Amino acid sequence: MTRFLIIAAAALGVLSSPVFAETLAAPEYPQTRSEPIVEELFGEAVADPYRWLEGDVRTTPEVANWVERQNSVTHAFLDQLPARRSFGEKLARLFNFERFGTPVKAGGSYFYTRNSGLLNQAQLFVQAGPSAPRRLLIDPNEWADDGATALASWHPSQSGSLLAYAVQDGGSDWRTVKVIDATTGEVLADEVRWAKFTTIAWVGDEGFLYSRFPAPTEGSDFQELNFNHAVYFHTIGTDQSDDELVFATPAKPKANHRVKVTSDGRWAVISSTIGTDDRNEVRLIDLTKRQKRGFRVRKLVKGFKNSWQIIDAIDGKLYARTNADASNYRIVTIQPDRRRAKWQPLIGEGENPIASASLVGSRLVLEYLKDAASYALLFDLDGNPAGQISLGGLGTAGGFTGRAGDPETFYSFTSFNRPASIFRMNIETGEADVFAAPELPFDPTDYSVEQRLYPSKDGTMVPMFIVRKQSLAEGQTAAPTILYGYGGFDRSQTPQFSALRMAWLEAGGVFALANIRGGGEYGAAWHDAGRLANKQNSFDDFIAAGEFLKAEGYTTADGLAIQGRSNGGLLIGAVTNQRPDLFNAAHAAVGVMDMLRFDRWTAGRYWVDDYGYPAKEDDFRVLRAYSPYHNIRRSADYPAILVTTADTDDRVVPAHSFKYAAALQAANAGAKPHLIRIETRAGHGSGKPTDKQIDEGADVLAFLAQYTGLELSE
Repeated sequence: MTRFLIIAAAALGVLSSPVFAETLAAPEYPQTRSEPIVEELFGEAVADPYRWLEGDVRTTPEVANWVERQNSVTHAFLDQLPARRSFGEKLARLFNFERFGTPVKAGGSYFYTRNSGLLNQAQLFVQAGPSAPRRLLIDPNEWADDGATALASWHPSQSGSLLAYAVQDGGSDWRTVKVIDATTGEVLADEVRWAKFTTIAWVGDEGFLYSRFPAPTEGSDFQELNFNHAVYFHTIGTDQSDDELVFATPAKPKANHRVKVTSDGRWAVISSTIGTDDRNEVRLIDLTKRQKRGFRVRKLVKGFKNSWQIIDAIDGKLYARTNADASNYRIVTIQPDRRRAKWQPLIGEGENPIASASLVGSRLVLEYLKDAASYALLFDLDGNPAGQISLGGLGTAGGFTGRAGDPETFYSFTSFNRPASIFRMNIETGEADVFAAPELPFDPTDYSVEQRLYPSKDGTMVPMFIVRKQSLAEGQTAAPTILYGYGGFDRSQTPQFSALRMAWLEAGGVFALANIRGGGEYGAAWHDAGRLANKQNSFDDFIAAGEFLKAEGYTTADGLAIQGRSNGGLLIGAVTNQRPDLFNAAHAAVGVMDMLRFDRWTAGRYWVDDYGYPAKEDDFRVLRAYSPYHNIRRSADYPAILVTTADTDDRVVPAHSFKYAAALQAANAGAKPHLIRIETRAGHGSGKPTDKQIDEGADVLAFLAQYTGLELSE
């Protein structure tokens, strides 16, 4: 039973006045051993006194003991926050509504996920048609007593008779792939292990193509660098040891490979990448010739220069989305047997980036981003405009899956004040009906969603979404505010619903999302302006967002909290070091905190595209200047800081957060608390059970409320 469930059984608490934050003393932190480790890097002495915390918590007793002691202090402190109980109850209510995933159609059947409300994991259902009754196919809630084993992904065969699904345990990126008979519900004996960063591509009902790494060294599953990704074919009814190696690049062990099969069943398409940049090579396998030639792979796009996403194939022609000669992307057609000079442009680059593209029926569906919000346009297969899909305001669309010749597609739409609704659209007429819409425990019209532009340090205008109660907007009333940011890896931060954010809004707070440079909101130029030697622009943009919120009266003078995850956790660590005076509370989640050693663990080696190489002097100088772990200012007056991570995070290993928290606690950086909360049997975020999300969310929101003066209205 989680701490939330234990605490929620007691009477509802009421938050005291903001002065409580002045009288609540920081806890006595556990002692953390430091070591005299100093390395000379490019003529600079760099101390790393907490390197011993890089040990795996599962196999290193001293690290496990440190985690236990830190958690004991943190939970004792968080449990006394008066708002925690109230936020726990708010979150339980806000999670408790029916939620659907976007359906995938196969063989006339619809497959989709559904959570009735407070289930730890969404279940997978199938139904024979739009009005047929749904049937439960997979219930991951039966897999583990703690709810921490998740259905990560699933892929029906084209006939819909079989379905491959990936099991994620404890939040890890590793996947175990299993197969179920979609008609009878029988789980077959097939099992594929050590799959990671993989798609599943069915070849008829015979078997599927997938990607995996070699098995890691025993005991190093969650820290070892991953090399030699390869594509295999698994034949249904056989052991994994018999799987056929289809494609590998031993001369390029850093390359990753993902595979898809076009909806006509003719082509297997292998997309190969080196890092996180949107640059790839493309290879094809003609599956119609497989009986004679086997999986014969031939190169279609050579060199890691541009992005080439093969959308689908029809009548022997491939449709592709590319940023070759188009930083905002364009659509081209490819005759596989003709040289590249003969490939034809179809839909040109526009002023807004094409975020995704799909081919359904006789239409291309292109989702664009305009100022970080979605709109979707239809085109015929000759590239002529065929209409716009009405989405209903500032928000995010997704889905639009289907295949050539199919008359329908499904898509979702969500915004900050609207959980995802699922729509079924006739692709020829553009008419859409609601397939599934949640009954909400709040009224979306009670909340205002606006977008403002603000100037950054160098004058660049940056967009920011601001969400608050209509009453606050109409009265132009300042209130405690959470400012969120990411700013990396070409990822766009768009309007999406979050129960945690809604709990903050319900309590009378403001939520702001700054679309800082480094993301993909405005195409390649926006990404390039916030990475490598330009990374400081991301931090400047975020700092300017905080200054704007205070100057414009959105937040109170002492009521600005900041929050970010992963690369956003790095953001929080860096800007807190640079401007501790600006922020009143901070939440750094699963952050990249040691910028001089990030490339030594698991997926860290991929991130050099955005961060650079610590072993190269020019990159080292940039990284050293903002690395959160290395730039904590001793004896400065820091805001209240809560660091969160998880013991099974094998994306951003928890050592980043461990070392940062230890250094922060030792720095005598002000009287406010600097705590770390380490979740067990959880990873980077995906697959986390609902009860753990509620438990952690109540802790985080109560902490931020305490140090921004948010008073809950009951």
